[in-house]
Amino acid sequence: MKVKSENTGLNLVAAWMQSQGRRPFDFQRQTWQKMGAGYSGMLVAPTGFGKTYAVFLGLIIDFLNHPDKYGKGLKMIWISPLRSLAKDLARAMQEAIDQIGLDWEVETRNGDTDPKIKQRQTKRLPEILLLTPESLHLLLAQKERAKFFKSLSFVVVDEWHELLSSKRGVLIELGLRYLEFMQPKLQVWGITATIGNLSQALEVLIPNPEKRVQVVAKEKKKLDIVAVFPKEVELLPWAGHLGSKLVEQVVPLILKSKSTLIFTNTRSQSEYWYQLLLEAYPDFAGQIALHHGSIDAHIRTWIEEALSEGRLKAVVATSSLDLGVDFKPVDTVIQIGSSKGVARFMQRAGRSGHSPYETSTIYFVPTHSLELIEVSALKEAIKSQTIENREPMVLCYDVLVQFLVSIALGGAFYADQMYQVVKRSFCFQWMSEAEWAWCMSFITQGGAIGQNYPEFHKVVRKEDGLHVVENRRIAMLHRMNVGVIVSDAMVKVKFISGGYIGMVEEYFITKLKDNGKFILAGRVLELVRIKEMTAYVRASKGKAMTPSWLGGRLPLSSNLGQFLRQKLADSTHPGAREKELKFLYPLVSAQTEHSHIPQANEFLVESISTKEGYHLFMYPFEGRLVHEVMSGLIAYRISQLFPISFSMAMNDYGFELFSDTPIPLDDAQIRHILRKEKLMEDVIASVNATEMAKRKFRDIAVISGYVIQNMYGKQLNNRSLQASSGIIFQVLEEHEPQNLLLRQAYTEVFNQQLEEVRLKEAFNRINQATIIYKHATKFTPLSFPIKVDSLRQTLSSEDLNSRIERMKAQNSRPLQKRKGKP
Repeated sequence: MKVKSENTGLNLVAAWMQSQGRRPFDFQRQTWQKMGAGYSGMLVAPTGFGKTYAVFLGLIIDFLNHPDKYGKGLKMIWISPLRSLAKDLARAMQEAIDQIGLDWEVETRNGDTDPKIKQRQTKRLPEILLLTPESLHLLLAQKERAKFFKSLSFVVVDEWHELLSSKRGVLIELGLRYLEFMQPKLQVWGITATIGNLSQALEVLIPNPEKRVQVVAKEKKKLDIVAVFPKEVELLPWAGHLGSKLVEQVVPLILKSKSTLIFTNTRSQSEYWYQLLLEAYPDFAGQIALHHGSIDAHIRTWIEEALSEGRLKAVVATSSLDLGVDFKPVDTVIQIGSSKGVARFMQRAGRSGHSPYETSTIYFVPTHSLELIEVSALKEAIKSQTIENREPMVLCYDVLVQFLVSIALGGAFYADQMYQVVKRSFCFQWMSEAEWAWCMSFITQGGAIGQNYPEFHKVVRKEDGLHVVENRRIAMLHRMNVGVIVSDAMVKVKFISGGYIGMVEEYFITKLKDNGKFILAGRVLELVRIKEMTAYVRASKGKAMTPSWLGGRLPLSSNLGQFLRQKLADSTHPGAREKELKFLYPLVSAQTEHSHIPQANEFLVESISTKEGYHLFMYPFEGRLVHEVMSGLIAYRISQLFPISFSMAMNDYGFELFSDTPIPLDDAQIRHILRKEKLMEDVIASVNATEMAKRKFRDIAVISGYVIQNMYGKQLNNRSLQASSGIIFQVLEEHEPQNLLLRQAYTEVFNQQLEEVRLKEAFNRINQATIIYKHATKFTPLSFPIKVDSLRQTLSSEDLNSRIERMKAQNSRPLQKRKGKP
């Protein structure tokens, strides 16, 4: 009889799956077995194979087998990075539960949830609750939190790879460790896509090695990568111009598909492509939509539902649709320009052919000819399964002090107990007792500078040692500001006649004059006035600016950079088999004729003299962010040799130093300025590290509670935030230089903005390479797109086009367009 009871849940679930035309995969059965045996773990499986069912049904099976083991109320928390993803999953889970025959409820709880539903949930939570990381911490900050979690058995973290390397991941770590403290038998499961450091991802999520398992699906997703070739190779390529030419090839791809997702890397690029498609094929009006984070949430929800139901022919999107919302009608994905990383490309490709064994088809549309090399690089990286790591964050004191106030607010804590809880997390395993004491001093006294400011005395230590929040105003403001996402101040965009459209960043809208036109949500709008943090507009027509969003450009991953260097070297062989390399052979030949194509063990430097002045180009293929730091460093080192000033430009492949005076560098001096010795010392000298740290401190000040961003429904504007945090930064620099939050600001500058680790690896590689130093009198195929990017910052699109044509004509021996052979 015991055997029969152990199989009851499995038999019921298997029968339900059969009624849905499914049967369990081996990895699903293995997950169910491990969950029933009390294991925590992490599941790695391709998109579309039922990762959600593998974990969610594990609870159902175990409950049906052992109903006496579970109490009433909340049994599973499901943490999702996106609200839209949670809504979709909750619907699917509730349908399954109803069909299996359980009297359970599945609900979501996040910023979009109706306050009345939240109020009801505080009295009686559903059996399964889907949350964002921020909503979990708001639950932990509730006064009667103990009753919420008394029957909790499982916590599931969905899309763990997306959260791991961010402060939201640290929020999850701390929340999980505290829930384990409250419920020692709690089982934690993560769901992730393939990343380079899976073992570390498991360790961060579940530090305790006892009863910990990693389940990896044997099934693989078939992926078909198709390059969209221009009709000819432009030997002087530049970013962006191919879009208007290739849109004629993109339209037929959309028309022959049921439903298509078109991914861009920036919001401005998505707005641009939406307009391009409508201009190229006006019948798309009403059949295609635009989706990015600055569009009104209600519009985004409608688009997601219409896409799921097959009512839209195509959606142009940013990373806002990267994650696992299940759009079954989507059978084609189009990537516009570089995806910047292997994992991101695979994730986007997986949005098509969502069912098991369907082939995911993704078309790559280059924004300039050189990007076709990336198609070849991506194919090689995916074939060898070389996927990027997602590095976890450590010692994020701003997140820790926010968490401590939340726990004190939700029912108090003892410092010695909480210290042990926090030390069990990966993020804070290296924290010293002195650093812990500083954090406790910060939340109770505001640290050394906050002793005379009562608003910094958030937590009170009672005589019995308990730490609590007693001040109602402090409690209210803290709950309004829980979370670690600090965006640039957003201005709401509304019609004068009423109706909300979306948001743009403050810095963009304040540059527009009255009656200035811009595009948002696919509409041409005319600015009428700005009042507080709202821009009032009217519908308009004609030419308009596309908003740019700060931080919109994704960095090229080191893995993809490595494969790009390799494929560029391979392209010099006339017998190259890849279609993309064959097609680009005329461009490669032109580069070889006028300069050089660097091989795997070489590093190319080009010195080019033109009528405009003198240009020094270098090609590390390390991505725009690293090149930004490198260009400043090289400019600084040259200035130590000669009194020369430079302007700088960069793209993902290389960077330019431009001067109106000659740059008289010989081979020995080139090697000297590329030396790896005193690297970070010179980097610090070449940048304003203090100013960078001050800007980074703005976010840290908001997360830690030094500065309040949201106050009674109003958001501080950018200027106020920067001013408030800037004053605190200066005071700390002068009076408390060892302040942990101040130190954290400098650490984040080095790790995130200066990319210290990647920079050192790049210079080690360059110092082991043969440096090829070439002189030319005209722009080469590699240098031209970088030069164009430098002009783009100062010229309108019309002026840029005419300037580019002049530059091409001025080349002493113009490079003609040549037919490629795909």
